Amino acid sequence: MSLYAQRGVSAQKEEVHAAIQKLDQGLYPHAFCKIYADYLCGDPDWVNIMHADGAGTKSILAYLYWKETGDLSVWKGIAQDAIAMNLDDLLCIGVTTNLLFSSTIDRNKSVINGDILKAVIDGTQEFFDQLRKYGVEIHYLGGETADVGDVVRTIAVNGTMTARWPKNKLVTNEKIAPGDVIVGFGSAGQASYETSYNSGLGSNGLTSARHDVLHHQYADSYPETYEPTLKKEVVYLGKNSLTDEINIGGEKHQIGKLLLSPTRTYAPLLKVFLEEYFNGIHGIIHCSGGGQTKCMKYLPRPLSLIKDNLFEIPPIFELIRENSGADFREMYQVFNMGHRLEIFTSPAIAEELIAIAKTMDIEGRIVGSVGAADKSSLLIKGSFGELLYA
Repeated sequence: MSLYAQRGVSAQKEEVHAAIQKLDQGLYPHAFCKIYADYLCGDPDWVNIMHADGAGTKSILAYLYWKETGDLSVWKGIAQDAIAMNLDDLLCIGVTTNLLFSSTIDRNKSVINGDILKAVIDGTQEFFDQLRKYGVEIHYLGGETADVGDVVRTIAVNGTMTARWPKNKLVTNEKIAPGDVIVGFGSAGQASYETSYNSGLGSNGLTSARHDVLHHQYADSYPETYEPTLKKEVVYLGKNSLTDEINIGGEKHQIGKLLLSPTRTYAPLLKVFLEEYFNGIHGIIHCSGGGQTKCMKYLPRPLSLIKDNLFEIPPIFELIRENSGADFREMYQVFNMGHRLEIFTSPAIAEELIAIAKTMDIEGRIVGSVGAADKSSLLIKGSFGELLYA
């Protein structure tokens, strides 16, 4: 059993999918988000979408960093995480603006004070103000903030995003076909609309990242940050502290800040793509939970996917792998490993999308291809060898 599973989490969420298998799959079962008829207004040419997600256990890292340094700014990053994990999922079906957002914050009041709540709420509005500059309108409708210390050990920051969207502007992944290429867009570096270096980690796999990288001293100092029934050998087994530094491109970065890099949103980029190249975009995947294997869940028919030109693995993932001893198979199932957005399209359009991304200081590249098959499979190739997922 992997360390990930021993900690009570699952990259593939098998039990979750089993629990919801009888629910209505919506109008387009292969789309990245569930899409319903326009129940709000009854227009057959429009659809309704509601999506819920959050920052996950990344908020525990923010708590640790805040306790160790007193830096409240990391909580604004957690606000961005909760938004980007919703927004970028909806971007994958073509929704780019006029969204409604409601936040859900559950806290243990004995350890999470009002200053933290204010930082999260202010950070939410500030992120919306930033996105508005790129034509992405999100309206903040408030939400629920609950003191539930018997349920939550520190804080959980989540949200729900809703949209009404024209049916003829949806990306449903039904067009993904043999002959397509897969274009990846980097998760690490500093995009033109970001204010600092982004490690690329996002908001997935943070349970592993936290326990595998950080020293066991955090278990002794902050027992509220982990499930007390976990075996000692899977809790904070790394060698680093939050304030340790590593060198990336000639600059020093604190490990805590790398782990807490706010999830990059691709909204400014996808806003342009979907306005200028909508008809040529056959599918969009957000490589979130499930990492580089996420794409297999949304294929419209049996297809063979080969990813043989992936990005150089960003330092944060190498740090996690070195600390954990995890093999590459597990790493590529849990983490994005270098790109969190991929688009299925033709080779000609791919080059144009890559050129646009470059203007925003985001690296793009053709990472793979799509072929015909009797049964869906994904083959990942790299210096580490070959990984087959079927």
